[in-house]
Amino acid sequence: MSYDYESYNDPLTSAGNMEFSDKSVRMGFIRKVYLILMAQLVVTFGMVALFTLSSDVKNFVHATPALFYAALVGTFVCIIALSCCGNLRRRTPHNYIFLAIFTVCEGFVLGTAAASYTQNEILIAVGVTVVVTLSLTLFAFQTKIDFTGCGIFVFVSVIVLMLFGILAMIFRSQVLNLVYSCLGALLFCFYLVFDTQLMIGGRHKYALSPEEYVFAALTLYLDVVNIFMYILSIIGNSRS
Repeated sequence: MSYDYESYNDPLTSAGNMEFSDKSVRMGFIRKVYLILMAQLVVTFGMVALFTLSSDVKNFVHATPALFYAALVGTFVCIIALSCCGNLRRRTPHNYIFLAIFTVCEGFVLGTAAASYTQNEILIAVGVTVVVTLSLTLFAFQTKIDFTGCGIFVFVSVIVLMLFGILAMIFRSQVLNLVYSCLGALLFCFYLVFDTQLMIGGRHKYALSPEEYVFAALTLYLDVVNIFMYILSIIGNSRS
């Protein structure tokens, strides 16, 4: 029985496959992923800076909450489309269009959320996020420990974190929110290492297919953004 790869939605493959074991293919894939990721982060944090520094933009956003909900819906639609539709995320320029729409919507959502924090808090969160992201990325590239086999662990951890978040919303305790934010930051730090090793391939058990550069950039982007938001939440919940 033969399978049409274009209809196959699972982005994972064995890291030892012939296509991805080629060093030039792998390095080209990694470069493409990080270029896309950097473009996403520049757009996102540019929007966060605009929402934080411009009082006119901040007032406009507060006066039109419908835009926030529209951006939120757009974010989820694009994530679901890129995650579930293998043909879409591998086909140019459709994958770039959906990724661009997602990035703008996510930037709008983050900018709206960040508008309730001070400029110093935003700068601290950005600085910590940069240091953590670079450190964990270097660790993922250098370590001999293979984290790519921990898919079940990270999936269960996300479910547990979601349940904990629901409890934090119900009881509305500052201490509980702080604990939730700390756990979320730690989980997505692990996720960053996990997703980075999936992108690297090589000696690891699992890897992303070379055609999954958009999916790889999307997962790393979500890791970095979640780390930033949880760190920002930690700072906010630590206010005296």
